[in-house]
Amino acid sequence: MLKVGLLGAGRIGQVHAVNIAGHARSTLVAVSDVVEGAAQSLAAKYGAQARSSDDILNDPAIDAVLVATSTDTHSDLIEKAVAAGKAVLCEKPVDLSLARAKACLAATKDSGQPVMIGFNRRFDPNFGAMQAALAAGEIGKAELLSITSFDPAPPPVSYIKVSGGLFRDMMIHDFDMANFMMGAPPVTVTAVGSAIVNPEIGEAGDVDTAVVTLTYADGRIAVIKNSRRAVYGYDQRVELLGSEGLLSAGNMLENTLSKSTVAGVSSAKPTYFFLERYMPAYVVEWNAFVTGVLDGTPLAVTLEDGISALAMAEAATLSAKTGAPVTLADL
Repeated sequence: MLKVGLLGAGRIGQVHAVNIAGHARSTLVAVSDVVEGAAQSLAAKYGAQARSSDDILNDPAIDAVLVATSTDTHSDLIEKAVAAGKAVLCEKPVDLSLARAKACLAATKDSGQPVMIGFNRRFDPNFGAMQAALAAGEIGKAELLSITSFDPAPPPVSYIKVSGGLFRDMMIHDFDMANFMMGAPPVTVTAVGSAIVNPEIGEAGDVDTAVVTLTYADGRIAVIKNSRRAVYGYDQRVELLGSEGLLSAGNMLENTLSKSTVAGVSSAKPTYFFLERYMPAYVVEWNAFVTGVLDGTPLAVTLEDGISALAMAEAATLSAKTGAPVTLADL
């Protein structure tokens, strides 16, 4: 049984708490949060203790920690947890700074402790089936990847100001998805972005609408489209053209009802929020982590994977500012 401490009792921490407590091979022992009341409330719900992060990290009876705190604390907590002999599952991104994330890797790589980064979309059953079909050679060689990721509405500007920007906060999921599908990072990253959804986002130094083109050493291409506003719901689609066919994964709809009349054909909208869309993926993600730690099998998403996606985000941020392609190796 994996004894787990949860660091962070916010929205995503609550999602993870459900999965930790509900898994047959893990138990939620303790919860911490900068808002003490939030930790106490979540801990009480699952029969755990509300404790400080330091107490959790220093408790030898706790085997693993799940880091669901603010991004600027991730690298520090990963290092402290590994030094204390604990396995770690940390929400994305590793850090807001690529240099700091690399330092985290250097400090932990020889520890022998498992560290997994929470790119939950790899564990979505639809995207997983797509990657498996590609790996099985069902469409030949991948040639052109298209990723669409639109949020239903932008977050508060107060969040935008501390998020690290769209490329680090939102599109980083899509950078990891591109690596997952293409099997390697790109050579160059070219980005364009603007603030057309909310001018205040632009005033805060960020963009809310962006397109990134990734080019690979063998000529393959990937295109990622992000928007902070899709009024019809949470739009998540991936399409992959190969030398012998096409793979596509569409949206999860609110229901499967389709109406066909003389006026046309209509169906339900996509689910509205990421928790509805990706809850099954979080369940699979936690199972993968528990299995990897307890059975000693390789983790599906490594700290190196997290750094690769962060490097792509930094390259996109730089490209959007300069208007020029950025060679990933230069970072």
